[in-house]
Amino acid sequence: MVTLFGNESEFASLIKDLILLEHDAIAAYDSCIERLDDSRFKDQLSSFKNDHTYHLQVLNRIAGEIGIDAPTEGDMKQYLTTGKLALINIFGDKALLRAMKTNEDDTVSAYENAARHEDALPESKAFFLAACEDERRHRDWMETIVAADS
Repeated sequence: MVTLFGNESEFASLIKDLILLEHDAIAAYDSCIERLDDSRFKDQLSSFKNDHTYHLQVLNRIAGEIGIDAPTEGDMKQYLTTGKLALINIFGDKALLRAMKTNEDDTVSAYENAARHEDALPESKAFFLAACEDERRHRDWMETIVAADS
């Protein structure tokens, strides 16, 4: 799925949408972690979830700096994402990680797009690029695990 996040014309809308995306990601991580059987996978995903929590904290700070109300929870995508994980659960850990990888594809695209936003200040661009690298690291780990012994 191609994400439209990061393509907003207004910087305030960009920040709100990234906050929604992070809330959705955190909910997906919670859902996935509780369904995984392999404790090593759970530990790694818990670490990745911490990155998303940090991203959310920074985005909330940016929202405050630019004077907008930050969303306090995800949107409908959260329910689609967590529901997808519940259905995929019957196929095992690697299927769950494959589904999570598609979520990371969206966050990578969103932060790549956000870093190119014309109204982003140098500090926010630096954050967007760092967050994008985190998301690539998450996605790459998931791709490696899913590809192993497949």
